Amino acid sequence: MTNRSLSLKGKINWKENIFAYALLFPSLIFLVMFTFYPIIKSIYSSFLSSSFKNATFVGFDQYKHVFQDEVFYKVLTNNMLLAIGTVPVSIFFAIYFAIWVNNKTKGTGLLRAAFFYPTLIPMIAIANIWLFIYTPDFGLLDKFLSVFGINGANWLGSSTWVMFSMIVMLIWKEAGFFMLFYLAGLQNLPGEVYEAAKIEGARPFRIFRTITFPLLMPTTLFVMVIATTNAFKMVDHLYIMTKGGPNNASNLLLFHIYETAFSFWDMGKASVLTVILLVILLSISIFNYAYLDKRIHY
Repeated sequence: MTNRSLSLKGKINWKENIFAYALLFPSLIFLVMFTFYPIIKSIYSSFLSSSFKNATFVGFDQYKHVFQDEVFYKVLTNNMLLAIGTVPVSIFFAIYFAIWVNNKTKGTGLLRAAFFYPTLIPMIAIANIWLFIYTPDFGLLDKFLSVFGINGANWLGSSTWVMFSMIVMLIWKEAGFFMLFYLAGLQNLPGEVYEAAKIEGARPFRIFRTITFPLLMPTTLFVMVIATTNAFKMVDHLYIMTKGGPNNASNLLLFHIYETAFSFWDMGKASVLTVILLVILLSISIFNYAYLDKRIHY
């Protein structure tokens, strides 16, 4: 190839790249404004004092204060328990629902809509619905338990039951959403493999264990990342239902950041908590995609 041809080829690629960057530029503006700038601003503010007018550089003093705070560890533990309680169970129900509605039988469309419907409801509305369900004595749950002669607990007012109540509600909210990903994954699996397994006389559970679930592992990895990050980001319901109570038993990290920033007006501490939350979410993503992804066969 001559030098002139190489020069012409390079010129054409340059023009194509400029056109591609021009199409991406509007999205890049919003990405910088609402993602990169807030992250950099939070990191910078975490090294300043909490004073609004005369904020001064205090180094890592704000970080020391946060890591000496018992409420921070309580909130972080709550978030870990929420993730452990919601992620595996939501994924289990999502796979179960997806397999259930994957067959083209009568009523399948209605089942799909029923399982997915909670995803369409705003979180504030869901919080109000479940607030009525969990109301002591008069709520639907206590009325149902009274039929069997069981006295219901103070579901949202007890430190023992409040986190369990939140976990149940979030599983109900999330499972239908994750079902869509598994349903799409199931419909892309090769049918020849299942036909061969049936000819060999494999039972349904063995087919799922040896064929379906391994082939769905890329989908599971994606859903796991989404579900885990959602466990650290979903806090709308707390404002309506418990406001983190009782005694911080249902408080979560993002709601703690909101309270610290806009109730106590401690922007320095709130910035430190935001940085910690970013590190946690980034660590989850890196672990899943850098470690687990290498152990999955596509």
